[in-house]
Amino acid sequence: MNSKQLGNTGIPLPELALGTWQYRGGVGPLRAGVELGACFIDTAECYGTEPLVGEAIHGIRGGIFLASKVSPRHFRYKDVIKAAECSLKQLQTDYLDLYQLHWPNYTVPIAETMSAMESLVAMGKIRFIGVSNFTAAELRRAQAQLSKVRIVSNQVRYSLVDRSPEQDLLLYCQANQVSLLAFSPLAAGFDVLRRSDPRDSLGQVAAAVGKTRAQVALNWCTSHPAVIAIFKADKVEHVRENCAASGWSLTPEQFRFLASNIAGYRSRSPLERLARRLARRALQHAGRNLGSATRMDHEQRP
Repeated sequence: MNSKQLGNTGIPLPELALGTWQYRGGVGPLRAGVELGACFIDTAECYGTEPLVGEAIHGIRGGIFLASKVSPRHFRYKDVIKAAECSLKQLQTDYLDLYQLHWPNYTVPIAETMSAMESLVAMGKIRFIGVSNFTAAELRRAQAQLSKVRIVSNQVRYSLVDRSPEQDLLLYCQANQVSLLAFSPLAAGFDVLRRSDPRDSLGQVAAAVGKTRAQVALNWCTSHPAVIAIFKADKVEHVRENCAASGWSLTPEQFRFLASNIAGYRSRSPLERLARRLARRALQHAGRNLGSATRMDHEQRP
């Protein structure tokens, strides 16, 4: 499997990673992915899959790049430390390779949260700091609060049918050596891709390169040098199919053909993105459990 450098770390990671949001596949598919080279596994405290991931990596932890996320309701200094320790216990490991802020929290000073993240690095409990669902501006503000380490990744929704990161975030990541970790690279289920592709552009390219539509869609994502795609697959056969999206490349012409012919693709406008941030801010200031805001956005994930 092809690899890409994580941020500015010099560490190579597979360009395809295993996601576990709403994962129901058990240990088998995760182990199959690792055997095929997808040794990067992503989870989060709110997913409820950390114990399963811990079981899947038992005995092979040294060969796994393990990532988890802290929920926004735990962004106070002491809560970040406690959440990390709970995740380590659930995962049956003594360190995380990547620890990510799951969403921005507008009610907690970002300086306090990043101070806790930097302390976790100093304690050896995490190796690298990442964020998730941050805009370019939010990413810059978070980075400005770190004195000794850098943010190495931002995990956001990105696919042929949702190219919102191309408006500014993807360029920022490329310019600043931040990896863009693409969740939902096959959209909110492959049926969404089909509906957005009335002329079956994916099918045309798939026939030309001898691959499946899913493999072409994943390869399109990872064609961007800064992008690592995180897919979720509950069955071993689907893991094998998705992992075979690496090791080959679309031509520039095929890449542009897909980009221009997936007619119904969705790219959120700046106004819509602002409205979503304001809605989340209002929920946070109202003191509601941030899990509801997280679920609202993640319901569209595969």
